Amino acid sequence: MKIKRSSWSLPYFIFLLLFVALPLVLIAVYALQDSSGRFTLDNISRFFSDADALSTFALSLEVAIENTLICLALGYPAAWILANRKYNSSAVTIILFILPMWINALMRTLATAELFNMLGVTLGKGTLLFGMAYDYLPFMVYPIYNILKKIDPSYAEAAEDLGATPLKVFLKVTLPLSAPGIISGVMMVFMPTVSTFAISEFLTNSKIKLFGTIIQENINSSMWNYGAALSLIMLVIIGITTLFDNKSSSAAQEGVI
Repeated sequence: MKIKRSSWSLPYFIFLLLFVALPLVLIAVYALQDSSGRFTLDNISRFFSDADALSTFALSLEVAIENTLICLALGYPAAWILANRKYNSSAVTIILFILPMWINALMRTLATAELFNMLGVTLGKGTLLFGMAYDYLPFMVYPIYNILKKIDPSYAEAAEDLGATPLKVFLKVTLPLSAPGIISGVMMVFMPTVSTFAISEFLTNSKIKLFGTIIQENINSSMWNYGAALSLIMLVIIGITTLFDNKSSSAAQEGVI
């Protein structure tokens, strides 16, 4: 009996159904119900009238934007050096960026917090941004690196032949061509930063509370419906951001072709 090639996708379909689709459906169901199981939109509307949740969400956006800018400022030059054969010809340098990702993110965060404690550094927003940049920097470097690596060197050479300075070559050629990588890196750093909670707890001694912490507190307090509503709001925001990412990447690619 010949097995169809499409049959091999069945285990993946079952996995996605049980561990991706079903949890999302459960979140939506709990978010749109009250404690008695009746349909309601009160959980959603409560978020917009909850001053604590709104201020925490605003702070999460602020921290996410700052962390994304830090990662971009550090990650783009690193990616450019890694992709430029003139400055880097060894795969060892690239592996060094991968090595921290081999260790669990929670263990890296705990080690970073302990390092600050040993040095007597007061935990706060500065240590939080340091830890987040340390954890998420590779997610900024590699999308940009992959794009820069694929850029045909002849573009820069042609610009130089036409009299462009190195700065103009970078601004007019390299930067626009690397825009899809920048957009992907920004999204890969921004989205998990908004929803994180463990990093802020360990690196600030719970002094700074982010949106993920609010969700965790509600779930731990058995307020499943409101916690699910907050999770649903976060999922919608992430979904909209992902759509924006796809459209921006397509526009950037079309603009440089």
